[in-house]
Order: sequence, then structure tokens, then C-alpha cells
Amino acid sequence: MRILVVGAGATGGYFGALPARAGQDVTFLVRPHRATVLRSRGLRVVDRDEEWSVEPRLVTADALTGRYDLVLLSVKSTALRQAIEDVAPAVGPGTAVVPMLNGLAHIDALNARFGAGQVLGGVAKVVTTLNDEGDIVRLAPLAQLTIGEQGGGLSPRVEKIRSVLAESGVDVLVSEDVTAAMWHKWVFITTFGAVTSLMRGTVGEVNAEPGGTELGPAVLAEAAAVAAAAGYPVPERETAATLGIVTATGSPMVPSLYRDLVAGRPTEVEHLFGDLVARARALSVATPLLDLATLHLRVHQRRALAGS
Repeated sequence: MRILVVGAGATGGYFGALPARAGQDVTFLVRPHRATVLRSRGLRVVDRDEEWSVEPRLVTADALTGRYDLVLLSVKSTALRQAIEDVAPAVGPGTAVVPMLNGLAHIDALNARFGAGQVLGGVAKVVTTLNDEGDIVRLAPLAQLTIGEQGGGLSPRVEKIRSVLAESGVDVLVSEDVTAAMWHKWVFITTFGAVTSLMRGTVGEVNAEPGGTELGPAVLAEAAAVAAAAGYPVPERETAATLGIVTATGSPMVPSLYRDLVAGRPTEVEHLFGDLVARARALSVATPLLDLATLHLRVHQRRALAGS
């Protein structure tokens, strides 16, 4: 199976490095600057108990040729439009495209460009970041990829992809309702992002202050209400897991959106928050806290883009 990983950052780089290390036919489509870093250092993963690297096969958009069997798409939503055009030459009639973005708006964009039949649903759960040297640092044990057909059910192609990735060491699950899984991840990431970005602090810092432990449950209730109104209620076990994370005392956890925010970089505000509150309006669901987080992030976004 020929695999093309679009983006070699903290998420795509990690999930692509595993099959590359296992000897699978993996190529990374990267920007020229990232290619320079990876050619000089290799694709390095600093895990919790080991450090390892692979010499990745790299290609830039101007040199991409040939069709691939599987495309793992892992870019920021702000780079999605360009990534779709960049990867188009690699997508043929038999190619399966698995996006690893949060939210849902990217599915519409991919369906419009490649056809819904070639686009799978995907959910990546991993806590990684890039350090100053460009290496991938794994910060927590969780590292799981969920894939599935947009229309639901099981299929031979999804099982084949699962088998190839699993044999390479990827913890991969197949969902018979991957759209629900994507909604549930969306609820989690917007709750996590709203709590930390509104308060400009880690989960532990927020919960250390009077009233802090009330914020997470209140934001979660709003996001979950949107999902339920859309037909994808969040299971109790996932609600409990999210509550456990956003109300944890002493926790240093922050999402990547928060790291972008405090660093003055643009965020995925429209893809994650703007789209969610727009759907809430259409479904007549009140989301005052999510509206506030969206406004806060939009003000930051204007400043960040003006300074870039």
C-alpha cells in the first residue's frame, strides 16, 4: 500500500512515522522549510521512554507525481484549501483520503474536491507537540486513530487500511459511525479549548481559582447540546472523560489551540468554534460561553493575521 502523509507535524508526523519505521511505503508531503529540517535531522520522535527516528521519504508539492492508495491528511484547517490542491495529483479513483482534522467543515471541502466516496471520516487522539528543533514530542500515553466510512457500516477497504496501520504499530480503530465519533471529539476539543483560552491558563490554573471548576462543565453542556441537537448525543462515558480532564486539579494540560494563542499565532477559530456556533444557531441551541470564546479568539485572530 502506497501511503502519502500530508503534513509532518506533531500529529501527521507521529502517525506517519510509525508505518515508516515498520517498513511501509510512506511518503510525506511537506513544505520546503519542513523538508529542510527533516532532511537534516530525520523525523524524530521523543517518546515518554525512548527516542527514535526514521529517514523519511519526502516530496514537496511541485514534485508530487503518481497516485497513492491512502492519503493521511494532517494539516491545520487554515492550510486545508492549499493542501487539497497540493495533494490532488496523488488522488486517483482508488485512493482513500483519511483526514485527521478536528471539527467537520473539512469533510465538506474534501467531498466537494474528491467525491464523498473517496473520503473517509477520521479522528486522531494524540497529545504531541513540536519542540524547537522540529522533533515530535509525545506528552501523554494516548495515541489512537479512528477511521470509518462516512455513510457508516464496515467495508473491506477500511479493514485493509486498519490492518496495514495496525501491523505498523498504530493503535487504530474502525467505527461503524465515524461521524458520531467526529462530533464527540469536536465537543471535547472545543470544551478544552474554550476553558483554557478564555482563562488564558492551564486546566490546573483555571480550576485552582474560585468558580474555576464550574466553567468546564458549563462549556461542555453547551457543546454537547449542539451535538445532541444535530443527532449525535455524547455517550455518558465520553462526557465523564471530558469532565475529568477539564476539572482536574493541578493539571498542566492545554490544547494546541491554546499554545497557538499564547504564542501570538493564528488559531483554528473558524473551523472549530465559528462552525460550531453557526450550527448551534441553525439548531436553535443557546451557546453563550462558546459564543464568548469564539469572539475572544476572533479578536486574537485579527491581531495575529495583521502582524503576520
